[in-house]
Amino acid sequence: MFNTKVTDVFFDLDHTLWDFEKNSALTFEKILAANEVKVELADFLKVYVPNNLIFWKLFRDEKISKSDLRYQRLKLTFDTLKMKVSDATINRLAEEYIENLTNYNHLFPNTIEVLNYLKPKYKMHIITNGFQEIQDKKMINAGIFDYFSIIINAEMAGVKKPNPIIFKLALEKANVLPEKAMMIGDSLEADILGAQAIGIHTLHFNAHQEEKHDLSIMITDLNEIKSYL
Repeated sequence: MFNTKVTDVFFDLDHTLWDFEKNSALTFEKILAANEVKVELADFLKVYVPNNLIFWKLFRDEKISKSDLRYQRLKLTFDTLKMKVSDATINRLAEEYIENLTNYNHLFPNTIEVLNYLKPKYKMHIITNGFQEIQDKKMINAGIFDYFSIIINAEMAGVKKPNPIIFKLALEKANVLPEKAMMIGDSLEADILGAQAIGIHTLHFNAHQEEKHDLSIMITDLNEIKSYL
């Protein structure tokens, strides 16, 4: 239903192409052991993963700073687990997490196949709320950087998705009208509703086993993109 109009495809990065949860888990496995933090990885992640989503929403809504995000998501996790971990250790873990995260480069299944399928037909771009200092490294190390013409991040735009400003900047940089663009991402609020608010077509990649909805076409495998583009 889109292939007569769409010329440009915008992707979110984390949780959409780049397998954030898998790469994050491998990073924590390394740094928790290196800092002799005695906790079972599965127990840690069970608490940390939902905490991280909560603090990212606060960060997206401009309610906390980057440094607060990085510290508080760990602090709350250790407090919930009733573990006494010093601020010095938490801050060191926060730094080492960022330093090591891009060393792991697992992508979602069929990412490369779909990018190769789209490349001859569409211009492809990234719109991410992730931090500028690591998003390029993720894509370069995962071998997908060169697929994308325009890479827009929240620090560059001065706002985060779903703010319309970041989507308008992306359209401007890509020199494309919203009705000729599609946004593909995992976050219903940030990616899908944000893009739809300014007239961009959407595909919701259901990376989190969310309930079905009628707000956008939903896909569970990136290969399904081929049915719409």
